[in-house]
This record gives sequence, structure tokens and C-alpha cells, in this order.
Amino acid sequence: MIPVLLRSLRGLLLGLVMVLGLALPPAALATGLQDFPLDAPAGHVLDGADLLSRSAAADLEKRLDDLTADHIEARLVTLRRLDYGVSLEALGQQLVERWGAGDPDRSQLLLLIESQNNSGAVVASTDLLDQLPQSLLSSTAISTMGLPLREGARYRQASIDALDRLSVVLQGGEDPGPPQLQERLPMESNIPTKEETASSNAFVWVVVLLVVGTLVPMITWWVFSR
Repeated sequence: MIPVLLRSLRGLLLGLVMVLGLALPPAALATGLQDFPLDAPAGHVLDGADLLSRSAAADLEKRLDDLTADHIEARLVTLRRLDYGVSLEALGQQLVERWGAGDPDRSQLLLLIESQNNSGAVVASTDLLDQLPQSLLSSTAISTMGLPLREGARYRQASIDALDRLSVVLQGGEDPGPPQLQERLPMESNIPTKEETASSNAFVWVVVLLVVGTLVPMITWWVFSR
């Protein structure tokens, strides 16, 4: 009787685990190296976190494909969250090494975005570091991508800004640097401020009109009542 009961409980627990496992949404699953193909994907945009619209993905696909003319395989990878203990840059380096091994004649450039922390990373193969030094890659990830990611999670804009900056350097131009923070000017308003209201003589005119409106009827009554 007891063995049968134990088998029944074990079956129930196994079924419960399977049900809970199926109930977990994909967003709850962390992403690691094992979740990516061994061979380099044909597309340039791997939007695993579903952060991009169809038009945004198509635009970025074209921008990344344009770098192929310079013998650079550039890709954008998005994910929701990382496996515990894995950094976004470390994952990118592993992917660059894995996918670059199958095509040693092309340099590898990888942009990564994690939506859980709105963070970005830029990784390049070692043969590309002469053109794109590590300091530039780090600045592009932290500053160029970081600003639009922190301000409203603008994933498309973060990717475009990063590609624009790196493309300038790849074409032999001087690094334009990270975007400058624009000073936000106060919006103009027709509503007077407290100081403007205090300095206004509108209150004086109101008092004068009240006094005149009160005295004129009294004087008129006094004149005609005599």
C-alpha cells in the first residue's frame, strides 16, 4: 500500500513540475550561450526579446548588412535577461568567437541589448580592435547606447546611434564621441509666474475701479437728493 502511495505522490509531483515548467513564460527564462546556434545565423538582427518593430528590425538589418562590404559581419542581439553570473560583454565575446570561427575571413562586430536592465554591450573580434579599440567599444556601449536606453528604453535609437558612431571610425573619420546631453530649456507659457503677478499693477487697477464704482453712485445720489 505504501509503495503504491509513494509512486502516486511521485507521479503527482512530476506532473506538477511539468505543468509549472510549461506555465513559465519565455520572458522568465534567462539567456546564455547555450541558447544560440553553433553556426552564425543568416540574419543580422536576432531580436530574441521582441524589442523592435518590424520596420525597425528591417532598418537595422540593412544598416548592419552594409558593413558586409567592409568584410565585417555585424549583428544585433537582444535578450530579456542573462544567466546568473554572466555579463553581457562576456556573452558577446563568446558569440564572436563561436561565429567567427566559421568565417575567419570576416571580422565580427556584435551589439547586444538586455531589456531587463536596459544595458548594452559592443564586442568585436581581435582583428578589428586596431580600427575599433576597446575604449571606443566600451564608450559606445555605456554612453552612446546607454543614453537612449535609459531615457525611455529607445532600443532602435540606441542601435542606430552606436552604428553611426562606429561607421564613422571604420570609414577613417575621427570618433564623434558620445552624444552630448542637451540642456532642457523651460517651456514658454502665457501664465504669469508668481513674481510676475506680484510685480503687476493689475491689482491696483482693480482697486481703483472698485473705488470709482462705489463713490460715483454715492456722489450722484447726494447731488440729486439736495
